[in-house]
Amino acid sequence: MPDSTSGSLHIVCSKCQAINRVISDKLIDNPTCGKCGELVLSSNPLDLNDSTFERFISKTDLPVLVDFWAPWCGHCRTMAPSFEAAAKELFPKILTVKVDTENSKAMAARFNIRSLPTIAIFKKGSEVNRISGAMSTQQIVEWAKSYL
Repeated sequence: MPDSTSGSLHIVCSKCQAINRVISDKLIDNPTCGKCGELVLSSNPLDLNDSTFERFISKTDLPVLVDFWAPWCGHCRTMAPSFEAAAKELFPKILTVKVDTENSKAMAARFNIRSLPTIAIFKKGSEVNRISGAMSTQQIVEWAKSYL
């Protein structure tokens, strides 16, 4: 949730999972983490798993677009370049992450992922909507932006 007094957002560091406060207008200025010194944000999709997903999703104020995929899924591999291109187009208004459901079976079960690829948009830690099936970059971008 944005801090209304200072125009800042809480963002979980993509490297160390520390929560950082970033001024909204400075999101594109490559802010660094106060704990590890690495870049807080990335325009590339982050790989999250059972141990990192919940903190990132629930403590990051920006919307997060999640690609639930598996390495054996042909449609997932076909859509991967489109998702990466969409991530760059959506950044920094929407952050993107990937979850390998083969390595994160508990999370796949928790979110009842039955079809791959499935993308879901999260706001303030809660799933807002999801869609399954391979999509083009433009389809991903338009679908995600409709939830801003």
